[in-house]
Amino acid sequence: MGTAVKNIAAAARWLCASAVALMLLAPGLPAAHAQERDAGAGRPNLLLITVDDMNADSVGVFGAAVPGSTPHIDQLAREGLRFERAHVQVANCMPSRNVMWSGRYPHSNRVEGFHQVRAPGYETLPDLLRAAGYFTAVRNKVKNSTPYHPYNWDLWLDTSADGTALHPRDAASYGLSTTEGIRAARAAGKPFSIMLNIGDPHMPFHAVNKAGDEIDEPHIASRVFTAQEIAVPGFLAEDAGIRQELSHYYSSVRRADDAVGHILRALQASGAADNTLVMFLSDHGMPFPFAKTQLYHHSTRTPLIFRWPGAVRADSVDSVHMVSAVDLLPTLLEAVGVALPQGIEGRSFLPLLQGRAQDGRDIVFKEYNENSTGQRAPMRAAQNARFLYIFNAWSDGRRQLRSATRDTRTDARLRVLAETDEDLRRRMRLLDYRVPEELYDVVADPDCRNNLIHDPAHRDDADALRTALEAHLRRTNDHALAAFLSRDNSAALAAYMQAQDEKRRRQQEYIRAVRAEMAQRKAAGQPVGASSTPGD
Repeated sequence: MGTAVKNIAAAARWLCASAVALMLLAPGLPAAHAQERDAGAGRPNLLLITVDDMNADSVGVFGAAVPGSTPHIDQLAREGLRFERAHVQVANCMPSRNVMWSGRYPHSNRVEGFHQVRAPGYETLPDLLRAAGYFTAVRNKVKNSTPYHPYNWDLWLDTSADGTALHPRDAASYGLSTTEGIRAARAAGKPFSIMLNIGDPHMPFHAVNKAGDEIDEPHIASRVFTAQEIAVPGFLAEDAGIRQELSHYYSSVRRADDAVGHILRALQASGAADNTLVMFLSDHGMPFPFAKTQLYHHSTRTPLIFRWPGAVRADSVDSVHMVSAVDLLPTLLEAVGVALPQGIEGRSFLPLLQGRAQDGRDIVFKEYNENSTGQRAPMRAAQNARFLYIFNAWSDGRRQLRSATRDTRTDARLRVLAETDEDLRRRMRLLDYRVPEELYDVVADPDCRNNLIHDPAHRDDADALRTALEAHLRRTNDHALAAFLSRDNSAALAAYMQAQDEKRRRQQEYIRAVRAEMAQRKAAGQPVGASSTPGD
């Protein structure tokens, strides 16, 4: 087929998709906006904003107990739709982000930890949008946002126009990146899909170094919080040292919000705001014990916001439907009229953006496999509007989870306090060793302090979520199914974990081989790219 014929065919497909999208969106579109699209305004641009390690309830409109934490994010929510019951699948960075942009659960997309998957066998969001004619650009968390690195983006925005590296905690620089991404897309004559991954409030926090010592901060937040202003989350403990670390965290939250403000002002100044779908969320919960690197309620609940002028009703709230990160890719693709590829495990919730109801939105499934050190600790969870059920395949009373939050001063303080507080001692032991099954009432107990798994009054609640989780594990061909079916058989669970340990050993060998080959190629002046390493 000749190039001209291909272009005509592609245009025809786009026109059909656009017509379908317009018919879907028509009930909520003002007449002027609908006419503008009918006149050929083109597909909407996409501006995807993530923050790093931010609890949903650190955001004002999502119930922040610290006033003034997020004025710009709050304003974005007032201009669009926020989801009160949105979750990510996993509470660590690279696995969480790869769920978002693949539409597949970690055991399916194979990004279960922080290792490269060089031949994933599926396309991710930048692939699909590039093929559909979008200009794709990314800032920060570039290595964590796709199965391998370097990936085929049109533009990386981690440097300024003169090539100077941009600091991931420099809030104003995100406005510069937004401006440059839009400029480059216009120069290419394409709609843009710009992914901006803000570095805050990931550790090290505002005004502290990696050791947790206070320093002179070169990138000052527009508001710096004091320990006296902080509300300590219920899953932690009241303590002056914990309050102090939380104050640095909340100053980092405010600096992330500053970055959001710069991004949105740059978008408005570009003139593209009215034809841009803006999505905002966090990759998972705060980097403190009982949040990050877990599957608890605060581990995975995310402050999901959509703003899409003319298509999403302003100042609207969905407090009914449960959506999750695995649904983001199909939702975005349907919104811009791009066909879904085979193998997608998420489900579009575009009808919810249009203010309509959608059935089958009463449960989400979550999973965890390994941390950044490669330690395998498979966990699976099912959560509905009332209850959260967690299965810890690795928990045998001897294995100890090495959580990323062990590096925090808060973790250290909790362990000191636990020496004289029996209740806290039990909680810290649970954090380290867990138990095979957990059940929490997330309405009455969102901090997940009271495990109901052995409470006869909640046997039916646990069984309902077990049944739903088993069906999910079967449907997605999850390697944890065998362990789940043998959850009362300690020998079978031990055999499963031995296999997981062997998987970790093979991964470590593979990672060492990849790094050695990349170093050799770099030393020889050869390109280091997606095809330069052995298949995974």
